[in-house]
Amino acid sequence: MRRSLLVLTFAVGWVLAGSSVASAQPAAATWTAKDCQVCHEQAATGPSFIHTKHAALESSCATCHSNVSEHYKAKVDGVDGPSPSLKKAKASEVNRTCLTCHEKAKQASFLSSMHARRGVACISCHSVHDSKSKRALLKTANDAETCYSCHKAYRVKMQRTSHHPVREGKMSCSSCHNPHEGTTPKMLSANSVNEKCYQCHTEKRGPFLHEHAPVRTNCVTCHEPHGSNHDKLLNASMPYLCQRCHFSGGHPGNLYDLSNTLKGSPVPVPGGTVISARSVDRDCKNCHSQLHGSNALSGTVFGR
Repeated sequence: MRRSLLVLTFAVGWVLAGSSVASAQPAAATWTAKDCQVCHEQAATGPSFIHTKHAALESSCATCHSNVSEHYKAKVDGVDGPSPSLKKAKASEVNRTCLTCHEKAKQASFLSSMHARRGVACISCHSVHDSKSKRALLKTANDAETCYSCHKAYRVKMQRTSHHPVREGKMSCSSCHNPHEGTTPKMLSANSVNEKCYQCHTEKRGPFLHEHAPVRTNCVTCHEPHGSNHDKLLNASMPYLCQRCHFSGGHPGNLYDLSNTLKGSPVPVPGGTVISARSVDRDCKNCHSQLHGSNALSGTVFGR
């Protein structure tokens, strides 16, 4: 009889102890930063988080972090348990969590974007609890530095002599690209390259009476938008840029043989001799000044 009472007393005590822990544990729907800050003080009350919209939401920490209750119980019991951290979660799981709320506007087509298809997670670029930027909760001070962490080749191009004013802070990568876009080529924030360029370079839009076909097709046929060591972001210097398409005999812009170089024979002209005009100032724009298109009736070769 005494043994039975002892077992019963122990069982009742174990149940009461378990119920006290359970009662001290908030329900999953009521987890807040105050509950988590006991252990995660920096994440829950740090300056990078406390002033953000996430911290101001009435939603609980469990809205973004899974297994919060199980994690709490394991820590109380002093045993290993599931971690609610998203850092070790798969990119698809992280993105699905973020898109629960951020499913509209610029993020609407993210799952079909090149970033998502290549396993880039939202937290690869953003940090909810420890952001370094003034906007968008980025891991770096600005979006260009975030992009350069993967796209290192473009950091190099931006250091070239002719470049968009990204490094001066007047533009950013997001001026032309939407990193969440999945419906346009190169994740552009416009329907095409030309439409994006025309937003700033409106004088090149036209319509023109005489249109230059490469210009109408794609601006990057002649320009390197991320940076070039040639004037005006050109892919090559004149006349070589134009000669990639225009290479016909008899045109003064072409070099044919040694006689048309600076070391070649002089060309006789009235009153003396000069070296060939084909080897000096060979810039197609000297004559074809309206390369983007002309509205002059006689502008078929873009001379006016």
